[in-house]
Amino acid sequence: MPHPLRFGVVYDFRNPPDSGRSFPDLYARTLEQIRFVDQLGFDSVWITEHHFVEDGYLPSFIAVAGAVAAVTERVQISSDVLLMPFQHPLRLAEDLAVLDNLSNGRMMVGVGMGYAPHEFKAFGIDRRQRVSLTEEGLDVLKLAWTEDRFSYQGKRYQFDDVQVRPRPVQTGGPPIWIAAMSEPGARRAARFGAHLLPQGDRAAVLDPWLDALKDEDKDPGEFRVGIIRSCLVSDDPDALFARIRDSARYVGDIYADWIAQDEVMSQQLAAGREAGRTIPQSWIVGGVEDCVAQLTAFVEEFGITDVLLWGVPPGLAPEEMSDNLERFARQVMPRLRGA
Repeated sequence: MPHPLRFGVVYDFRNPPDSGRSFPDLYARTLEQIRFVDQLGFDSVWITEHHFVEDGYLPSFIAVAGAVAAVTERVQISSDVLLMPFQHPLRLAEDLAVLDNLSNGRMMVGVGMGYAPHEFKAFGIDRRQRVSLTEEGLDVLKLAWTEDRFSYQGKRYQFDDVQVRPRPVQTGGPPIWIAAMSEPGARRAARFGAHLLPQGDRAAVLDPWLDALKDEDKDPGEFRVGIIRSCLVSDDPDALFARIRDSARYVGDIYADWIAQDEVMSQQLAAGREAGRTIPQSWIVGGVEDCVAQLTAFVEEFGITDVLLWGVPPGLAPEEMSDNLERFARQVMPRLRGA
């Protein structure tokens, strides 16, 4: 049976230097919007992670997740994504277990292995170790949440007779999502029995994940696929969308710089674009009917189960976007769920 379509809102708490806004003000106003998102009936709130960026790109998922849990009652809370090589997996297992109790079982965790060279350099971590750090970290999370006591002997981590308390509210711990931009990442998600956060070339991420699930005798229907695909619901979007477009360029420039430093990733993303196989993540802009039609086609073509919208694009104030989120929740979401 197909999963019901769910809708989430993503936050990165970025504050460009020329915004004229203080970080305490941005944090407070964004949390107020998140409280509103919870009341509007969205299903989830997702929080990003990056480090050492001038605009304060959120470096502390755990802290903000606790604040989100405190101002909401029903939304699930997840990372999109938490960078696993920079986390000590035992401490992370404890933090997420505590958050699961604080939120009464509303936590999820999306993980990635990172790619920005400046982050690995600053943390003093060899970027070549990111695969083993990520995979062993995932092993430890699962053991910590499913075993009363456990030991682990890996290349990067070794633990003896460890007991993690408190236990998560959710049996087996918070659901795990894995971000993938390549076939190895997609197959990793399948191997760990994780939900998928794909980006880039469909043939390199989405299709291999589905194939790998079947190879491991796992039913693809038991797993979810989430992606950021924002929507501006407006019959006259020009004024606001001009600001959103500037924000999207600002975001794109930073990612392009990081990705350009990874030759393999750059080549793979370019190949997907040239072949017309890239999973689209551009903004959908239009009236209610346009948004419903375009999102319906997108969900059906790529098997998306969780559509995520940007809550506060960098440089915009939270209150500038709240009306759009309300219109989406009241006029677009019910139509899509009904379909």
